Amino acid sequence: MDGVGSFGAGRTGTAVDPVTFVKQPQTILKVLAWIFSLVVFASIVNEGYVNLGSERLHCVFNRNADACNYGVFVGLVGLLAASFFLLLDYKFSSISSVKDRKKAVMLEVGFSGFWTFLYFVSFCFLANQWSRTTTDELPLNQGADAARAAIAFSFFSIITWAGLTVRAVQKYLLGTDMTLFATDQMDGSAPAQPYPSNTPGGAATTSTTGTADSTETYQSPPFTENNAAPTYQVPIY
Repeated sequence: MDGVGSFGAGRTGTAVDPVTFVKQPQTILKVLAWIFSLVVFASIVNEGYVNLGSERLHCVFNRNADACNYGVFVGLVGLLAASFFLLLDYKFSSISSVKDRKKAVMLEVGFSGFWTFLYFVSFCFLANQWSRTTTDELPLNQGADAARAAIAFSFFSIITWAGLTVRAVQKYLLGTDMTLFATDQMDGSAPAQPYPSNTPGGAATTSTTGTADSTETYQSPPFTENNAAPTYQVPIY
């Protein structure tokens, strides 16, 4: 019974329909989060650095290396996390333990909420640094398209990761379907005995006519003087 109908998944070992799995909202959101993170990561890595007449590369975001490093970090980890949670969703029904399912859902809730915040910081940070970038720092407008793509898809990532957070919270609130368990097992009380206990001096059973059939008891007769052994008397001659 462990793991049945818990946290939005069915019975352990049930086959997953690929078509139904792909159509689920959380699956669509994870795929979008994967794509958006890939765009943020690839845009900065491929075109986020420019060479201004020297061998040293400069970040297109106001020559601030921290901006590029932060964007790469958030995009790369978001890409890996989206892949991990997508695989976890596909294998979720094979997890037999309710406790393990709860831990997996709580991990998704915490990470999705935290990464929503990090992408919000990424959007604000990159947009701020890009607004301070002058045309002199980017001759021939080098890396401008990559910078705008990183900012735009950071904003889109905020929406997708926020949606994943909401879906994970909804899954957590579903919990375990306790109606699958007996009421006596839920409240911890011992099951009722179908037959009266066979104990000495047990209570009498009531017949259909409402009269009590008392159990017959056997007791040894009390010791009295009448039952005493006869005494022997000496005859008088």
